[in-house]
Amino acid sequence: MMLTSSRRDENARPKRLPERIVAPPVAQVLPGSTALFLSETVDGLDDGAHFLDGLNAEELSLVRSCGRAMEVPAGEPVFTQGERHDGIFIIERGRVRVFYGAPSGREITLAYWTPGHFIGGPSMTGGGTHVWSGVALDDCRILSLSGSALLALITQVPSFAVCLIEGLAAKGRCYSAMAQMLGTRSVIERLAQFLLNVGDLYGVREGRAIVISRKITHDQIAAMVGSTRQWVTMMLRRFHNEGLVTVDARGIRISKPERLNEIVFSERD
Repeated sequence: MMLTSSRRDENARPKRLPERIVAPPVAQVLPGSTALFLSETVDGLDDGAHFLDGLNAEELSLVRSCGRAMEVPAGEPVFTQGERHDGIFIIERGRVRVFYGAPSGREITLAYWTPGHFIGGPSMTGGGTHVWSGVALDDCRILSLSGSALLALITQVPSFAVCLIEGLAAKGRCYSAMAQMLGTRSVIERLAQFLLNVGDLYGVREGRAIVISRKITHDQIAAMVGSTRQWVTMMLRRFHNEGLVTVDARGIRISKPERLNEIVFSERD
């Protein structure tokens, strides 16, 4: 049987391959590899990440042998506010958000901690309950040091005691910076300062603008600056209408960083 011309044409015509869809680059999630907390500056954010650097290889091995390795999946708690406290946790891989939850359900983020930092304070050697919570942002590897293990290391390894003091000093500076911001700055000033800090940490200059390829939600910002999601949404809409800042799924674009600086310093006056 002979094929019709239309059938011949159909067979002869080369098949058109589907167009390849190139996905846009995916913005990374805030924070990055640096610890992040509310502060007037980005200087010193990672001071506590190196608190064990004063140990030699043998001492570091002893610390690890006294601890318990934990694998904590993303989204799972490392420790929980109100639960019994028994020691500290050293982040070896991944990132952990530490936050306080109020009876009303509101949360305030104390910090995002990264590898090398310890969490689980302010108590160190156990007793009482945790006064805030820590949740894994990624699949984390954690070294848990119980209160009894800490006491043994402090008495047997003097250099570890010195390292722990340095780590506690870094934590004290962190929470002091946060308390100063919450106690002496208006909420709009805290928002402007936070956006500038994120720009300093992760931003890339495009002319006068600063582009930050990091995803961040209004809830995250609200928990960092001590406000509500509704207020943050309102202020970011205002910033957007004034051509200052745009926050979307691709990240943050600070079109007029000098204007944010003016907000910070005018509020101080």
